[in-house]
Amino acid sequence: MKRRKFLALVSTATASMALAACAGTSSTDPQASNNGGGEGGGDVTELTWWSNHPGSSKDVESELISRFEEANPDIKVNLVDAGKNYEEAAQKFNAALTGDDLPDVVVLSDVWWHNFAINGQIADVDALADEAGIDLSTYVQPLYEDYEYDGGHFALPFARSTPLFYYNKEAWEAAGLPDRGPESWDEMDEWAEKLTEANPDMKAFGWGDAVDYLSWIFQGPLWSKGGAYSDEWDLKFTDEKTIQVVEWLKETTDPDSGYAYVGNDMAMEFGTGRAAATVLSTGDLAGVTDTVDFELGTAFLPNPTGEGACPTGGAGLAIPAGIDKNRQLAAIKLIDFLTNEENTSYWSQNVGYMPVRSTAVENEDQKKFMEENPNFATAIEQLPETRPQDNARVFLPGADQEIGGAFERIVTNRDDVTEVLSDLQNTLQNIYDNQVEPILNG
Repeated sequence: MKRRKFLALVSTATASMALAACAGTSSTDPQASNNGGGEGGGDVTELTWWSNHPGSSKDVESELISRFEEANPDIKVNLVDAGKNYEEAAQKFNAALTGDDLPDVVVLSDVWWHNFAINGQIADVDALADEAGIDLSTYVQPLYEDYEYDGGHFALPFARSTPLFYYNKEAWEAAGLPDRGPESWDEMDEWAEKLTEANPDMKAFGWGDAVDYLSWIFQGPLWSKGGAYSDEWDLKFTDEKTIQVVEWLKETTDPDSGYAYVGNDMAMEFGTGRAAATVLSTGDLAGVTDTVDFELGTAFLPNPTGEGACPTGGAGLAIPAGIDKNRQLAAIKLIDFLTNEENTSYWSQNVGYMPVRSTAVENEDQKKFMEENPNFATAIEQLPETRPQDNARVFLPGADQEIGGAFERIVTNRDDVTEVLSDLQNTLQNIYDNQVEPILNG
C-alpha cells in the first residue's frame, strides 16, 4: 500500500505504542496559553519554538531568530531545548499534549510527525499557509511531499538530510586509493585491507549505533546489496538476501578479522581520526568540517545498480493543532521565514542540511558557497538517487530503535543473525498485526 493511502486510512487510528499511545489530549481552548494572542487575545507578541538543535545548530537557530525579530520587532521568539535528539523532542511534545503549555513550532523527525498527524495533534500547514497568504510552491517538492497526509501537509521541511559517505582523504592517499567514494560495498571491502595496512592506528570504517540512527543509515547498504526491511507491508527481515547482508555487517565488525566497528558518536570519532570512513547525515557536515585536521571528502552512498540506494531523512517543523488560530498563523509565518531562500541557504552553509527551497540552489551566495565547498553540494547532487524509506522503519511504531537495537546485538554481542532477525520480524509483525492491519482492514 502506498504511503499516502496508508496515512489516509489511519486517520482515525489510536496513537502509536512508541509514544505511549500519544495519550496526551491537547488543549483546544482558544484562550489556552496564547502568549498574548488568540481569539480575543490581541496580536501575537511571543512565539515558542521547541528544537533539539539538529546538527548542533543552536547558534545558527539563534541567528535565524534574531533575523526574524529584526524583521518583526513586535514578536519575540523563545528557543526552547526539547531534548538531545529527535526521540526526546517527540517525547517532550507528547507529554505536553496532556496540558496547555504547548509550543507554537516543534521539530519532528521523519519517524515521528505522522504519529501526531494521524491523531489530529498537529495542524494542516497547507490550510494555514493559504489563510496567511504564504506560497509553499518553492519548497523542494520531494521533501515537501514527505509530509502529505489525508489531503494536506502536516509539517514543512527544515533539517532535511540524506546519509553521505565521509572519508579521510589523507588516509585514502596513504593507501593509494582514488580520490572518491567506493562504487559498491564490495569495493569498500577490497579497499579496507589497503586502508588498514596504510593506517594501522585507525579502523577502515565506522558505523553509528542504534541511537546514532544505524537503522536509517543501513538502509542504503541493504538496498544496494538486494535486501530490504520491507516491501510495502511485507516484512523482509527473514528473507535470505536480507540475512546475507546483515551477515556481511557482522563480518565487517568482527573484532579479530573485521575492518569496521560500531561507535556511539561517529561524527566525533571520525572527526578525530578513529575511522578512515563512515556514513553520517548531511547534518553532521558542518560540525565534522570544523573538527577534522585532515582533508575531508564526501561522496554518494555506493549504488552499483543505479536503482537508488540512499534514503532521505531529517526533520520538519510542525504546528500544534491545540493552540489558537492567531498563534498558528503567526507560527506558519515564522516557519516560512526560517526556511525562506536566504535563510535555508544560511542554514545549509552553516549546518550541512540540504536547502529546502528550490530557489536556493540558484541563489548566488549558495552557488558560490557550493563551488568553494564541494562537500556541501554532495547531498543536493545525490537527491535523484534517493528513494522512500521502507514502511517497516517509518510507519511501524518504535521500529527505528527495534531495528537498530537488533543490529547492535548482532555486532556487539555477536548474536546469531538468523535468530535475531527472526525475533525482530516477529516483534514488528506483531506491531503490524495489532496496530496497523486492523486499521487497514477496518
